[in-house]
Amino acid sequence: MAEKERGYIVEAHGKYVRISPYKVRLVIDLVRGKNVNEAVTILKFTSMKTAAGQVSKVLNSAVANAENRFPNIELDKLFIKRIYANDAPRLKRFKAGPMGRMRPILHRFSHISIFLDEK
Repeated sequence: MAEKERGYIVEAHGKYVRISPYKVRLVIDLVRGKNVNEAVTILKFTSMKTAAGQVSKVLNSAVANAENRFPNIELDKLFIKRIYANDAPRLKRFKAGPMGRMRPILHRFSHISIFLDEK
């Protein structure tokens, strides 16, 4: 089976998510290695709502990919094999600083990747 040779069966990516990778990593550390149903519950009740919302969108996309690709798959057996958040290109802006100088503002973005496997 070619899927097992890769080490996972489905994947999903969230690109250019408008939240800092540092904040996303705090949330994904909570769900790494967990069952999908347990991870959805953890994301629903965590205190970092914006990061958890973005991670749950990507997780739901991965589950939907699994359902579409393998119609007879049991969702209770799916777990998060790998999950990570990388830096995306930053949006650079400037605002006025003291003595007529400019101060940079960096709007950070993330790429979130989730890989699911079956136990």
